[in-house]
Amino acid sequence: MALDALCLAAVLTELRAAVQGGKIDKIYQPGARDVILAVRGPAGNVRVLLSANPGHPRIHLTTLDRENPDKPPMFCMLLRKHLTGARILDIRQPYMERVVTLKLEALNELGDRVERTLVLEAIGRRANLILLDGEGRITDCIHRVEGDLAAGVRQVLPGLFYRAPEPRFGIPPLIERELRFQGQEGDLEPAVEQLWNTVKEYPSTPTMLIRDGRPVDFSFLPILQYGPGTELKEYPSFGALLDDFYETRERQERTRQRGEDLLRAVKNARDRTARKLENQRKELAATRDRERLRQFGDILTTNLHQLERGHSLVRLPNYYDPECREVEIPVDPLLTPQQNAAKYYKEYNKAKNAESALTVQIEKGESDLAYLDSVLENLTLAEGERDLQEIRQELTDTGYLRRQKKAAKREKRVSGKPMEFRTDGGLRVSVGKNNSQNDQLTTRQAGKFDWWFHTQKIHGSHVILWTEGARPDEVSVAQAAALAAWFSQGREAGKVPVDYTPVKFVKKPAGARPGMVVYTTYQTMMAQPDGELAKRLRVK
Repeated sequence: MALDALCLAAVLTELRAAVQGGKIDKIYQPGARDVILAVRGPAGNVRVLLSANPGHPRIHLTTLDRENPDKPPMFCMLLRKHLTGARILDIRQPYMERVVTLKLEALNELGDRVERTLVLEAIGRRANLILLDGEGRITDCIHRVEGDLAAGVRQVLPGLFYRAPEPRFGIPPLIERELRFQGQEGDLEPAVEQLWNTVKEYPSTPTMLIRDGRPVDFSFLPILQYGPGTELKEYPSFGALLDDFYETRERQERTRQRGEDLLRAVKNARDRTARKLENQRKELAATRDRERLRQFGDILTTNLHQLERGHSLVRLPNYYDPECREVEIPVDPLLTPQQNAAKYYKEYNKAKNAESALTVQIEKGESDLAYLDSVLENLTLAEGERDLQEIRQELTDTGYLRRQKKAAKREKRVSGKPMEFRTDGGLRVSVGKNNSQNDQLTTRQAGKFDWWFHTQKIHGSHVILWTEGARPDEVSVAQAAALAAWFSQGREAGKVPVDYTPVKFVKKPAGARPGMVVYTTYQTMMAQPDGELAKRLRVK
């Protein structure tokens, strides 16, 4: 769902009340095309997100904590130079366009007051964030566009005078359908203009559309066209609604962008392991027929006096057959009968030894495959560069990634924190985001009387319910199990079995991979994965 022009107008009405007249204290750039302005506004300190992300460009107040890179990008440094301390004079939007201009008053290097303009073009794949000087020239932009006159693509480059995109007035499809549903006929422009004037002057109703438990759309007014199959959830502000709507997909996208190399390496290792395991299982199946090899050797040895060199196939009585029927035995015409018999005995012994070796190798391969599957699941839970770095360290320690020789001495190990929750019963719950955190939680931090939760026979996070030695209430146990179900491969399923037991019954075998444990004396409950519960209980 894109932020349409009418909804954007409603968002800006909320934004003006919070930041117009305020001063920009700090500027951050947590993503490649995302900028956050920390503003001291009329009602206190707030943060404004300006996103030129082609998938979901937008502007709104935000309360989410986003991880910033260690070194600020060049565009962020430029904005800090020109806009730190700037006052927000006005926020404008052309009629029914997805373009926002922030008129600012800043101080230049000489201390003189100068005008600056920050333009957000929230137009799909052509989204951009552009800083203009007092004359309307482009100082720089978050995404430079060379332009193509033949294709009608305008240039957006430093030094050029800014030229606004061509107007693209159009009624948002969702609103058009809603107006028709409410009985509007004929030309809808008067109704749209009335909505435009309303959202610019009065607070709107931020509304999330939820279907099958998932957010599918949002608007500035209740949408009734879908009937009872779609739930309407009202929010206190557009900032809260848009944070909620985009949080999960943005986190996954940032993780995907930053961890693409890591994800590719793990998938390649996983696929190699799976192929090797499949071949080993085929080889093991072939060894199960080794008794036939020994029998052929015995039959040839018994009938050496009848055999001559030069044959490729011999037919001999099979005394292992109750009816002693003849059997065809392939032989090498270049070998003597004794050598052919010895060859079958050698192949028999080789198959016998291979069974033992392959059984061990297959067991190790299955363990490696399960471990790599767990790492792939962990990557979906990574919330930033620190979590990804922790997984990189783990894969380097286990030999799946090569350690860089030059960086080995100065490499600084990171240690991330698990997710924290608080049940309705008041008990603390910790959820590991990767195998390293799972090990830390279960084997080092949790007490022996705290409770451990994990989905049964599928990959998932270790979940610790901190009981402080007391027996937990039923609500807390059920909610901890629901969290274990949600942070697992069973997230998209219905109810999944979750095993739980005091930590004293959970052990880590010597030499086991990170995150791998065994447990005894446990109970099992069916738990429903619940993302809404996870959001509600999460401790920020």
